[in-house]
Amino acid sequence: MFAHRACRVAKRYINTTIIPMLCRKAGVPTADVRGNITSHRARFTIASQLYNAKEPKTLFELQEWLGRRTLEATTHYVKITPNALARAYNDAGYFAKSVRTIEVLADRDAVTSGAAAANDEPWQYFDLGHGWCTYTFFEQCQHRMACARCDLYTPKGSSKGRMLEARENLQKMLTSIPLTDDERAAVDDSQAALDQLLERLTDVPTPAGPTTT
Repeated sequence: MFAHRACRVAKRYINTTIIPMLCRKAGVPTADVRGNITSHRARFTIASQLYNAKEPKTLFELQEWLGRRTLEATTHYVKITPNALARAYNDAGYFAKSVRTIEVLADRDAVTSGAAAANDEPWQYFDLGHGWCTYTFFEQCQHRMACARCDLYTPKGSSKGRMLEARENLQKMLTSIPLTDDERAAVDDSQAALDQLLERLTDVPTPAGPTTT
């Protein structure tokens, strides 16, 4: 970039004269919290930007571009940005594995009439597949992946459950529930993981009070 009569300008001249002059013209300081702004800093920044681009360069491509002899020396010039790291997690499906989406029925009449607040009547029904849970703080219930079927549980096959599904004033919604490590293992791994989760919850009180024992 910097040449005079087809000869490259010395690095020392670039750092001590050209870059300070360009900083003065741009109205920016010649140093920041990381130290003086130098040609090497610019090289580091461009390499990191190329590595974190939407269509990033590989380490082998950066090695050629930087003129480094080894990949180890090349990695010194690249730094993963938070956005690139978040994109990598998203592409790997990490967050999708840690969240499950379930259906919720909302009783609009109970909310608009004030009955839910005044009489503490249930207004949310979380679909567990085999039944409905009316615990308002369902996402905090430790038994949500292994329902203990407490007083807040309504089986779908029961008369109460069939009456609930037949009501026209219920609005269907979806909600995302973050899973703990134990719950994710029970979903993704095996029956053994689910059995371990059930054993751990044996003496844990349900929202209604009693335990599974």
